[in-house]
Amino acid sequence: MSHPHVPTGRVEAVCVVHAVRDSGTRRVPYTAVDKRPVPGPVRVRQLGLHGDRQCDTAHHGGRHKAVYAYAEDEARRWADELGRELPAGWFGENLRVSGIAASDAVIGERWRIGSAGLLLEVTGPRTPCGTFGVWAQEPGWVKRFAARGDTGAYLKVIVEGPVEAGNGIAVVHVPEHGVTVRELFTGRDPARIAVMLERQADLSPSVADKARRRVAGREVQVEY
Repeated sequence: MSHPHVPTGRVEAVCVVHAVRDSGTRRVPYTAVDKRPVPGPVRVRQLGLHGDRQCDTAHHGGRHKAVYAYAEDEARRWADELGRELPAGWFGENLRVSGIAASDAVIGERWRIGSAGLLLEVTGPRTPCGTFGVWAQEPGWVKRFAARGDTGAYLKVIVEGPVEAGNGIAVVHVPEHGVTVRELFTGRDPARIAVMLERQADLSPSVADKARRRVAGREVQVEY
């Protein structure tokens, strides 16, 4: 399903790793979750933003997780609940966006960002892990984050290009299966998820596995 190139959202901040830190977990020794805004334009390539990095490459980064977006509205809900500021980058996101609900984007949806050609495709949800829990320093954070379902969205790069704060985001394609990032994460509608498996080409391996588990009625592991 194609859509006109009309901006529906906005990039509020572009973030890359500020410092590599001790993860505080045994699973991986270091983390690049500490991401902070940088002035643009920043080049976005197939494996992510220039100047960014991932430490836990088994679960972050790569072609299908090159860019992570989190919505300002979702961040604000958490900030109100936690009673603290959660500035751009706090969720480990590369793009803090507004006017577009990243967690409710359809898997396979494409975003045209700015006017210099950058095209991204939504690939799936972020699964919270123990490293994120240590970073947040909030009781039961991973379970709370998972229960809310405001996971944000991973995206892959279809066409490379620059991005900077203030760029418009135009949704230029939405797959007809309609399965959102949130719906896959929660497993709300296994029948539609089955349709997505049949019709959506080039799913992320981790998303395809998650989808098959949802269809089979099996639990999807969340790393507490």
